[in-house]
Order: sequence, then structure tokens, then C-alpha cells
Amino acid sequence: MNKTFLIYKHEFRLAIKRAGYIILTLAVPVLALLAIGIIQLVSSLSETQENQLVHIGYVDEPGLVGEAVDEGYARFIPYNSKEEANQALGTYQISTYFIIPDDYLSSAVLQRYTLENENTTSPAMAGMIKRFLSVNMLSDKISPELMNLVVSPLNMQVNRVTAQGEEAIEQMSFANVLIPGIFSLLLSLSLMFGVIALVNSLGEEKESRLIEVLFSSVSVRQLLIGKLLALGLAGLIQVLFWLISAPLILQLASSLFGGFLSAIEIPSSFILLGTLYFILGYLLFAVLSIGVGAITPTAREGGQLSMIYVMLSFVPLWFATLLFMFPNGAFSVLLTLFPITAPIQNMLRLGVTEIPLWQILLSIGLLVLSIILGLYFSIKIFRIYMLMHGKRPGMKTLIKHFRST
Repeated sequence: MNKTFLIYKHEFRLAIKRAGYIILTLAVPVLALLAIGIIQLVSSLSETQENQLVHIGYVDEPGLVGEAVDEGYARFIPYNSKEEANQALGTYQISTYFIIPDDYLSSAVLQRYTLENENTTSPAMAGMIKRFLSVNMLSDKISPELMNLVVSPLNMQVNRVTAQGEEAIEQMSFANVLIPGIFSLLLSLSLMFGVIALVNSLGEEKESRLIEVLFSSVSVRQLLIGKLLALGLAGLIQVLFWLISAPLILQLASSLFGGFLSAIEIPSSFILLGTLYFILGYLLFAVLSIGVGAITPTAREGGQLSMIYVMLSFVPLWFATLLFMFPNGAFSVLLTLFPITAPIQNMLRLGVTEIPLWQILLSIGLLVLSIILGLYFSIKIFRIYMLMHGKRPGMKTLIKHFRST
């Protein structure tokens, strides 16, 4: 046990001193603060340009538009003919103009003219023109309240009810999904860099024959368990640093977005389960990396082989849209229980819905079982091939050695 602790201490110091580990740990809050600063800068620059109106001309052939009403930061200027509008466009008095033809009520087609080489009208420009036409053509026909309902975007709130027909206390919102989603992405990146570091470490030790020197004084079990614990603690410190910096970042971002992020209510179970899944996910990937490091002769081959289960862990992020639409579907439950995808999948799912207790317990149990079995087989593989240099064992050779030990 004393030798395991010494290995753990040595590997932990190496892990937290790695440039990649330090950069990733600091990059998350620094990039978040940098993004907030850039958004604030862009917002301040846009605020200084708010008084610069967009001048849009129009020719109303059927006389459908009454007294023109400006919309937002767009000023609509009437012209009697296409020639007048063209002259104003050519002298940059207006940025664009459109013609309302005589048959507009039957054809519903407008012709827009601009100096730019455009194939289609941008959604923003189309929205301003549509609102302008709607307001001016209907202003004397319906009330202002009804007009506002017609031209304003649909605002619909969704409320969740329980199976008993009562309104649920915890309601899903984009804000509540935001933190689990970001945390899942950070976990996937942390797992990927952790795997790369461990596989490279084992590969380099095998290539330099340093591992043979280590095994002359420590056992395979002591070496691998020490590395496993060191990697797990380094990952835990990383996520704790992110969690500690999150309130400050959220507070700054909330003030920037007008209090939108203040509506975030992190699920009560998320902190506990998120930390647990983070630790278990780290341990599982460390165990898999040990197995890969045992059967690959070089760090490069180990890195390539480890990408198989690293990419599998990203599956929940690839199908995030499907998860949000069907959080309790069969595919979502499968990803919840599959050990490699369980950590990221369950963090995402905790922000979308309540996970049944049996699924949480079963997924944790499968993760723990996978870690125990993975560590057992990884140690066994390492004992068999720790002195093999320059070649990778085939499946038949692997099965033969397992039967003989």
C-alpha cells in the first residue's frame, strides 16, 4: 500500500504539471470570461449605431399603404415611380427599395432592388418589410392590440404536469438545460485529454523500457492502481475548479443577457450525481486506457486505439436533439445504461427530465462493475505483456494467455 501511495503521489504531481492539464483547467473560465467581454464590446458598438436608421424605399402602385409608419430602425421612404427609386438608390439615399405591384393582393409577390449582388433577401430585411406592410395595410381595419398579436412572434410557454394531473414543481427550460449541457461537454473534453495523457505515459514508459525498471520494485497492481487514483483525483480537482468559477461567470453573463441566466435552477440531484458520474467516468476511461496501453507497443498506436471508446462517449452529444425530444425513449435509456456513454448521457438527461431511480442505480452499478472487471483484466493483460517490446498481441494469443494464467 505504501508503494501504491508513492506511485499515486508521483503520478498526481506529473498529471497536474502537464501543460495540457493546466491549459484545459484554466481555459474554460478564461474563455468564458473572454466571450462575455467580446459580447459586451459588440453590444456597446451596436448601441452606438442604433440611431443609424436603415433607409428603405418603396413604390406603391395600387396604393395599399396609407400613411407610412417606420418600423424599428428602418425608415421607409415612398417614391412615385421606379425611376425615382432607382435614382435615390444610385445616390445612396436608400440602401434598397421594393415595388408593390398592382396585382399584389392576388400574386403576393414583391420585387426588391439593391446595389448588392444578392440571390435572396435576408430574413432580417424580409421581416422588416413584412411587418411594415402588415402594419400599414391593416392599421385602419383592426385594433392596435389585435395588430400587435398579428405581427409579433408567437410566445408560447410549456408547462409540465405530473401523472396525477398536477403542475410539476420543477419545470424544464433552456436555462436549466444549459449548465448540464456545458458540464457534459467539459467532461467529454476532460476524458479525452485524460485518456491521451495516460496512454501516452504508458506508451512512453514501455518504449523507453522504464516500465521494466519500475516493475523491479513495485507490482503491476500497485503501479496501475496508483496511476488510476492519480488520474481520478486530477480530474476531480479540475471539475471542482470549474464548479467554483461557475457562479461568478453566471453572474456576469446574467447581467449581460438581461437577467436571462438568473432563471437557471440547477436540479438538486445534479451536483451529487454529476460529481459521482464524473469520477466513475474518469475511472472507467482510465481502466480502458490501461488495457490499451498494455497491448500497444507504442504511444502512437495506443492513442489511435483509444479513440474508439473516446468517440463512443461523444454519442450523447451527437444525438442531443433526439434526447431533448424523447428524453425517456428506448435509445436514451440505452445510452443511460451503457457504461461508456452513461456519464455524459446522464448529465445531459438530468437537465431535461427526471431519471427513474432504478435507471440511475443500474447505470451506476454497471459502471462500478465495468471498472472492477476492467481493472482486473487490465492488470492481467499487463502482467502478460509488460515485457513485450515492439509487437502487439493478437486475439488468439491473448485468449491463450488468459486460459493459462
